[in-house]
Amino acid sequence: MKRATEAVASGDWSSDDALDTVTLEFDERHRRRVRLTTDAGDDFLLDLPDAVALADGDGLRLEDGGWIAVVAAPENLMEVVADSPGHLVRLAWHIGNRHLQAELLEDRIHIRLDHVIAEMLRGLGAEILEVSAPFQPEGGAYDEGGHSHG
Repeated sequence: MKRATEAVASGDWSSDDALDTVTLEFDERHRRRVRLTTDAGDDFLLDLPDAVALADGDGLRLEDGGWIAVVAAPENLMEVVADSPGHLVRLAWHIGNRHLQAELLEDRIHIRLDHVIAEMLRGLGAEILEVSAPFQPEGGAYDEGGHSHG
């Protein structure tokens, strides 16, 4: 079985070199050692020295020098939309106050589906849309070095 022993951040490797891709949801992208199956159906072992939070576009270097590109799978999410930037900041505060994972985008916020949170946000004047999109929430203040794989 092929073995991937290094994760390299998007932009620090050439995606043109990818032999295959592996499509994973957010929770599947934070791993150290796990058996995975590429999108072409080939099994490989992710075997890293430390757990890494992989993101869309990252590369996994195989022992033989080949590459597998990481693709963030679309997930069912809530898109939180506000009527002004100030309103969006207020909604972000309420989401953060509940310690929810959130992806902060320029004019909206993505969070996981939760009908209780949706009702709370609607009560605060937010528009809530159900969307299917890759999910890459903020790492948080106590993550080790953000996204770096080095």
